[in-house]
Amino acid sequence: MSDLSANTHLKIALVGNPNAGKSTLFNALTGLNQKTGNYSGVTVDRYEGKCSHRVGNLQYEFSILDLPGLYSLYPKSNDEVIACQTLLDEKEKIDVLVIVADATNLKRHLMLASQLIDLKFKTVLALNMMDEAVQQNILIDVAGLSETLSVPIAAVDSRHSKGVEELKDLITKAKVSDAMFYDLNSEVVKEKGSYKNYIRESLQTTQVQTFENTDKIYRFNIINYLLAKYVKSPAQLSQKEMSSKIDAFATHKVFGYVLLLFILFLVFQFIFFISESPMNWIEQFFLQVGNYVHDAMPAGQLNDLIVNGLIAGIGGVVMFVPQIAFLFMFIGFLEDSGYMARASFIMDRLMRPFGLNGSSVIPLISATACAVPSIMATRSIKNVKERLITIFILPLISCSARLPVYTLLISVLYPNNTFLGIFNSKGLVLMAFYLIGFTISLLTALVLKKIVKTNEHSFFIMELPVYRRPQLRTIGILVYNKVKVFVGEAGKIILAISIVLWFLSSHGISKEYKELDEQVLAVQKSDLVSNKEHVIKHLESLKLENSYIGDLGHFIEPVIAPLGFDWKIGIALITSFAAREVFVGTMATIYQSGESNKEEGIKEKLLKEEDVYGHKKYNTAVCWSLLLFYAFALQCMSTIAVVKRETNGWKWVFAQLIYLSVLAYGSAFLAQQVLS
Repeated sequence: MSDLSANTHLKIALVGNPNAGKSTLFNALTGLNQKTGNYSGVTVDRYEGKCSHRVGNLQYEFSILDLPGLYSLYPKSNDEVIACQTLLDEKEKIDVLVIVADATNLKRHLMLASQLIDLKFKTVLALNMMDEAVQQNILIDVAGLSETLSVPIAAVDSRHSKGVEELKDLITKAKVSDAMFYDLNSEVVKEKGSYKNYIRESLQTTQVQTFENTDKIYRFNIINYLLAKYVKSPAQLSQKEMSSKIDAFATHKVFGYVLLLFILFLVFQFIFFISESPMNWIEQFFLQVGNYVHDAMPAGQLNDLIVNGLIAGIGGVVMFVPQIAFLFMFIGFLEDSGYMARASFIMDRLMRPFGLNGSSVIPLISATACAVPSIMATRSIKNVKERLITIFILPLISCSARLPVYTLLISVLYPNNTFLGIFNSKGLVLMAFYLIGFTISLLTALVLKKIVKTNEHSFFIMELPVYRRPQLRTIGILVYNKVKVFVGEAGKIILAISIVLWFLSSHGISKEYKELDEQVLAVQKSDLVSNKEHVIKHLESLKLENSYIGDLGHFIEPVIAPLGFDWKIGIALITSFAAREVFVGTMATIYQSGESNKEEGIKEKLLKEEDVYGHKKYNTAVCWSLLLFYAFALQCMSTIAVVKRETNGWKWVFAQLIYLSVLAYGSAFLAQQVLS
């Protein structure tokens, strides 16, 4: 590694136990200057960020890698394996390790710290959550501990960005520790030449290493000495006492579930109540922009592409940013406060009869955001049977991609209804769909429990963090990154499909289409036609039906007609296989292309849509049929791809696709028959 005095471009690796506040420190260091990818060859998130720091005349540029959390260098999960492999990969060229440890729980965190120090990287130890240590009357002799460990130590409160500048200073002064914590008399380490070589080779085998227990006992003896000498703390910690008092209610076998349901109820009420106004503002803004561009540009194909393709497509994406932002804001609040861990804990009791355990709850809860990372999160489930069952049922949990679909259809179904005069009916229906998805997922797991056979036994162990006041900065960065992914990733797909849809809906090869196109031009130029707007609107609708996309819709219409769906809905069903939220953009593009009235939003157009008999098209039967179809259908290519990778084959993918397709079609058909 290069000398830090000469190297001002440093690659920093943040490493530490789960719940050490590592991600919060990463956010404090990098702010919004982050990017997310995957580790090479695996579907595990890799978070990288950048920041600058000046020391005298030198300007340092830090490239910071946030490694997955791990408890020791003897990995027990895939995430831990990846963290260890990254540390030992010479191609990573890590200049400095920043070990993040919870100052309120040093005994557990110093185990990993001692192992990392023995890898002989240039190292800094960040004692995080120092504000809580002070509140709990934990006194740490930072200077004495630093001297014994032979590494610089920064006292940090990452939640309030305190001590971050000192940490940056110490990074520029980092050195390799002179201390050694492994047993110098160990024959295993002597044989390999160094502790790093031993760990590197141990990762290549799945055999149980007899050296592991001996190594840990040896280290804990040293750690106990360090704690006795440098850390003074009271026997009872007030913050933990307060958390225990709250948990008497929050994790109660009855009231715990009542609290969880009440929290979910509030979340979905707020998602509709708060976001409705900004969503309407955004929709109207893009409608006005489209009208302005339509009037300002010469008539023709380019005008049509920009207004009905680009602007309508972008509006269909941006319109749902408020709801996506509020959803992740609430998820961030629950995670940062410590309540999400409690939700997993109490749900363990409910999951056991269905062949799952509390380890499955975190993926199930995170699936409300997106099924893809939640499927990856099942790697923490040690039991193979429970992991496969969890992967199979995760797409049944309503994700944020379904939220735009639910929002549109529920708003059409219940435009301005309230429940008991004060509650938003739309919020109640939205919550119902999340509960429906969760209920069906458990019933599916119960069936799979009897089908999938294994001799493994599982255990669920979770450390409940103390309750903390959520930090707006941490939640803000989470919301920003998730919205950025939605707009950047899903938005690109939606926009691309919107342009393709515009072309397919604005062109046709049939003789009827060409004749209708000529009639529209003739009516537009004529001064003799009465009620010109109504005539043009009718002709545009006929053009759409005879366009390329109309032909495709009519081709699949016999299959979906029993569900109450027409050819327009059929097009949206096809395009939303790329991403579920594409449904809304597709409907917006189709109806924008098919009508001359550009003043109305997509909701108003669906409310006014009529069938061939003059009846309301989007009635109760059609809306509920569509809602149930999207609640269960596996319309997500990304999910299919990640299930294939995580299960190492196509068997579970095809089983999942067939089951969810039959479930979606059957439930939609049943809703149509019962409600029509």
